[in-house]
Amino acid sequence: MLLRAFDKFFSSEALGGLLLMASALAAMLVANSALNPDYQALLGTKLAVTLDGQGLSKPLILWINDGLMAIFFFLIGLELKRELLEGKLKNPRDVVLPGMAAIGGMAVPAIVFLGLNAGTPAAGGWAIPAATDIAFALGVLALLGDRVPSSLKIFLLTLAILDDMGAILIIALFYTAELKVNYLLWALIPLAIMTYQSLRGAHRTLPTLLLGVVLWYLVLKSGVHATLAGVVTAFCIPLTSRWGSSPLHALEDGLSPYVLYFIVPVFAFANAGVVLDGIAFSDLFAPLPLGIAAGLVIGKQIGVFGIVWAMVKLGWAQLPHGANWAQIYGVACLAGIGFTMSLFIGSLSFDDPELMNAVRLGVLSGSAVSAVLGYLALWMFSKQPDESESATAAG
Repeated sequence: MLLRAFDKFFSSEALGGLLLMASALAAMLVANSALNPDYQALLGTKLAVTLDGQGLSKPLILWINDGLMAIFFFLIGLELKRELLEGKLKNPRDVVLPGMAAIGGMAVPAIVFLGLNAGTPAAGGWAIPAATDIAFALGVLALLGDRVPSSLKIFLLTLAILDDMGAILIIALFYTAELKVNYLLWALIPLAIMTYQSLRGAHRTLPTLLLGVVLWYLVLKSGVHATLAGVVTAFCIPLTSRWGSSPLHALEDGLSPYVLYFIVPVFAFANAGVVLDGIAFSDLFAPLPLGIAAGLVIGKQIGVFGIVWAMVKLGWAQLPHGANWAQIYGVACLAGIGFTMSLFIGSLSFDDPELMNAVRLGVLSGSAVSAVLGYLALWMFSKQPDESESATAAG
């Protein structure tokens, strides 16, 4: 039963990863064609939701980055709560190794980036290479099928989940605009009602979701990034209702296909359109794109693999069952696929179109190199199940 669930999960992640790649490729093709003016005009189209002259008026790109991505973070919040209460994050012993690897995998890329950009206007983008794209990384891993032990898949999934938790904290602490405390105080009202609904094990989720929309609006107006409202709302969805059902499981299962197959590809199409006109190969080595790419490729490898090596050699942890060091290196490479989260943090870091173009260049090149290196390492140093069994029998 568990193996079937894993097969279903990883096959869906593989499809989601392929859609993500296709959307990024489509964005690059459109951005470098005669359709680019229409592409930019579409993303700049103003959409307004107002009531008696009060409300929101934003270009489409911000509705995608602030609105659709709030739903993306809502799903991440649901996954985090489930994992904390009944999944891979419930037992602290199972979290130690991937947790420390996630910390190393966020800290070292940031250090690598700052080593190349400290003292420049781009230094504020230090967190861009710190993030891992769950769908993309697991999608590449899923392409290897049974060659990779399930323990390694669980290790990468746990690492990526904890990495997302770190990214949420970074956004909350370092990417908050000027605070408007009055809106935050108003936000306590829907938060209090949602918390009450959660504690009483409410079966109906629609009231909480509507209050979550109100919370999103108030948090957005406060200056705190609105996607955090998605995480907070998710934690107010009960795992088990007083009637014995699971509103959290139902929402997670129902929402996952829309996020994986629509929201994330739409985000990629809107944000991955790097304009190559006038860009030379040497531009890859400018401090900003090089810092991002080096952080994703080199920083992630050192951070993840180095921490795992140190903890195992010191006797503080053991390798995932059935995994070897070459496979751990391959997973460390896959952790360098930053894509969605890196582009998202990049959009929070810079408003300048030229800087964002450099961000896209660094994220796409670093993520592509990490994906290829990770896939090749895992393919070369992972045996087919029948080969492993034969080797065991011969030994």
